Amino acid sequence: MSDRTLRLGTRRSRLAMAQSGQVAEAVSRVTGRPVELVEITTYGDTSREHLAQIGGTGVFVTALRDALLRGEVDFAVHSLKDLPTAQPEDLVLAAVPEREDPRDVIVARDALKFTDLPRGARIGTGSPRRMAQLNAYARGHGLGIETVPIRGNVDTRIRYVHDGELDAVVLAAAGLSRIGRIDEVTDFLSIDTVLPAPGQGALAIECAADHADLIAALGELDDPYTRAAVTAERSLLAALEAGCSAPVGALADLLADGQIVKEMRLRGVVGTTDGVRTVQLSTTGPVPETYDQATALGRELAAEMLAQGAAGLMGERAQ
Repeated sequence: MSDRTLRLGTRRSRLAMAQSGQVAEAVSRVTGRPVELVEITTYGDTSREHLAQIGGTGVFVTALRDALLRGEVDFAVHSLKDLPTAQPEDLVLAAVPEREDPRDVIVARDALKFTDLPRGARIGTGSPRRMAQLNAYARGHGLGIETVPIRGNVDTRIRYVHDGELDAVVLAAAGLSRIGRIDEVTDFLSIDTVLPAPGQGALAIECAADHADLIAALGELDDPYTRAAVTAERSLLAALEAGCSAPVGALADLLADGQIVKEMRLRGVVGTTDGVRTVQLSTTGPVPETYDQATALGRELAAEMLAQGAAGLMGERAQ
């Protein structure tokens, strides 16, 4: 490879710039080449509609992928949970670095925990997945909450709490960590309470499929366990024929006996946003060693969930 500066395509948001900056430093270390950030505005950044209305799928990545295909940037960094499950033939996920904390968190007034919120508390989130699971938990535990749909960046969402418009907002732990605001979290939501979005906490580094040298270099940043986990989660999402904004939660994690990793467990949930009906199942199998094994794990769990009526809980299914 030459020693020219590599161009990294990124969304303009503070979070996207922060995580792309971290990837840029890592890529520069493994390639010995300088990396510059190229800011790209996506439809999801400019639209004020709720994600459920505009479809969610691809709204944060299409413009980045177009820039890759036009050769305007050499590689792009995405939040993996924003990626459509279908991978374009002319683009490749060169690396999925080690995942950060996949959990959702609460930022609430008066440092309240989720279970300490008063009856009638208003909780903001733009995610049907979060609404479905928070409302289901609240119904099962006698909590009288109201979920309120919101959009905006991290600063905007937290400001709703500081200004007294909302009692709490739900955010991703990884995002707050990457922008140095994890200390504002008042409660980490247990995986048993809210399953994260498929791929949450993970980043995807994507480039053109014909750049073999760059693919090999970026591959130095790949974490095989993270890739296997998110592949299983995204396979579940794809088999449910659900888009990024569907009320689907999934998490694959490793089960270890002491220091020895034995198995991978995949958990999935889908539910109506009011929390009245949910389907939540899990499966466990050998740690996938190939892409096909990881996708099979996701498809198997999806089939079980569909057999229990999951399709009827998702509203509009992805086309």
